Amino acid sequence: MAKVAGLGHVGLFVTDPKLMTEFYRDFLGMTLTDKADNDSIIFFSTHPQTEHHELALVHRPGVRSNMQQVSFTVDSLADLKDFWERIKQRQYHVNMVISHGNAFGCYFNDPEGNNVEVYYKTGKNIKQPHGDRLNLDLSLEELQEILDTMPEDEPARV
Repeated sequence: MAKVAGLGHVGLFVTDPKLMTEFYRDFLGMTLTDKADNDSIIFFSTHPQTEHHELALVHRPGVRSNMQQVSFTVDSLADLKDFWERIKQRQYHVNMVISHGNAFGCYFNDPEGNNVEVYYKTGKNIKQPHGDRLNLDLSLEELQEILDTMPEDEPARV
């Protein structure tokens, strides 16, 4: 039987394409890969050389997305800390900062209220769901110590 090979992309309805372009391109650092001349659809990718788009913003007046979250990985704990500082600087609403064991994540709202997560994969195999409060105001060394003292592996529940 055939199965899907991966998640291709996510589409969001937006009310302000310019504001949302600034957020996804300039704040999150995604590459704007394509768009309609009238900004009715705008495409972004984190890997434009291999994936045309992972996110599509669709402007439909009066229509908003109602999603649980859209999540983006970062390459390092330092990158997560950098996002944390920038999220606070812009005063985006923070919903949760958490250790899932297998990831350290920060959930916050984009300018139109969508729940966005930026997270760092810890490399730990921890049963889910798992959630411990995490303080990203700690130093990188203190966060690394938390990571280093976590259990190595826990089998997944199936």
